[in-house]
Amino acid sequence: MIKIHQGVDMVNTSKLRDICMRHEGFVSEIFTEREREYCMLKKNPYQHLAGRFAAKEACLKALGWGLQGIDSIMQEIEVLHSPSGKPELQLKGWARKLATKFGITGRTVSISHSGDYAVSTVILTGEKR
Repeated sequence: MIKIHQGVDMVNTSKLRDICMRHEGFVSEIFTEREREYCMLKKNPYQHLAGRFAAKEACLKALGWGLQGIDSIMQEIEVLHSPSGKPELQLKGWARKLATKFGITGRTVSISHSGDYAVSTVILTGEKR
């Protein structure tokens, strides 16, 4: 039997931009080098950073985990793109261990932007244990 884990999150782009401006190390603490490179090449990098932040939060929700207790877990959830432009999730470190513990074998991520908001949904699938 297949088990489905779902998470969704929405981020206000202006608020994220303000946080990034106030806290110098925030972007490098949250986003991987590849994520930063991708976003900073965009016309509105904060819109894309907000989408990735929402995807990371949605992934944590799908895993049934919050931000407390695991340092740098946001760096362990990376949003990359396939050649077609479709976003993909890469899990490393503790995030990967959690996914393995729950038998996760498949993952999808969707990111959308509208106005001053970015929203993401993550679906993780695996065999029920």
